Amino acid sequence: MRAIAVEGYGAPPLAVTLPRPEPGPGEILVKLVAAGVNPVDWKIADGAFKDAMPASFPLVLGTDGAGVVAGIGPGVTRFAVGEQIFGRFGDAERGVGSYAEYAVVREDAPLAAMPAGMIYTQAAAVPTATGTAFALVDTARVDAGQVVLVVGATGGVGQAAVQYAADMGAHVIATARDDMIDEMKRLGAAETIDHTAGDLSARLLADHPDGIDAILDVVGSRDEVTELAGLLKTGGVYLSTIGSVPDDLTAERELRGENVHAEITSELLERIAEMIDAARIRVAVHREVALGEAPVAIAAARLGGSRGKTVIRI
Repeated sequence: MRAIAVEGYGAPPLAVTLPRPEPGPGEILVKLVAAGVNPVDWKIADGAFKDAMPASFPLVLGTDGAGVVAGIGPGVTRFAVGEQIFGRFGDAERGVGSYAEYAVVREDAPLAAMPAGMIYTQAAAVPTATGTAFALVDTARVDAGQVVLVVGATGGVGQAAVQYAADMGAHVIATARDDMIDEMKRLGAAETIDHTAGDLSARLLADHPDGIDAILDVVGSRDEVTELAGLLKTGGVYLSTIGSVPDDLTAERELRGENVHAEITSELLERIAEMIDAARIRVAVHREVALGEAPVAIAAARLGGSRGKTVIRI
């Protein structure tokens, strides 16, 4: 089978040919049709988690994917051959990932049936990004009428967070350059603010002198978090997905600060699928590439500045 893999930590991703895996007891074989590109993919390949998550090589890249069940191992009851599913397929310890024509995964892995009418490239974009966004909004306990700032709103996580917070009835402010204003408003943002056009904190404070209830941040550095936290109301919450919230953030004004590490479960994916099926959440795919173009797409994604999800067609 065709795949994109690395031969060691820090090695460049290359197109390779590997034997097609076979499902063992409690496992399913999935013919993948699309794979989502996420920062965690190259972080695993770089060895960022090698102490907690050792890898086998060659290591097929990719965590998220969507495809068709092509085979089942002994004892499998949850899925049947021919079902369309999406979820998380990465298993670094076994060298398995979603940037491949086939993947073997345990039936109790974070997987769910694809929403009706959803195409594979959209489904592959969902698990990590939308799951993380839901974890942010749930952890923040966003409620109707609250003012919520999403920092890094134009990426895959940010776009989903804007939609989910707006669906909960919040007044959402999205950081976005001018060329993304219309898109952010279509996703449910009540306001947008260009984070590159001067003092962000001062401009937000001028527009919201009573403060902000929650800040959901997917890009900010520790210094930026410390500055923006001054906008929060007493009892407000600041959440980061990249570990930028300092331990002492909550020392004043009874703030709640947390670095969120989302646990993507089958139950969460099923919940997201229901909201997508009900048209309450929309999945935006910014770029589609062929499997052979994945190394170039990964290099581009490393540079940041995402405007939605990049998806690999397999």
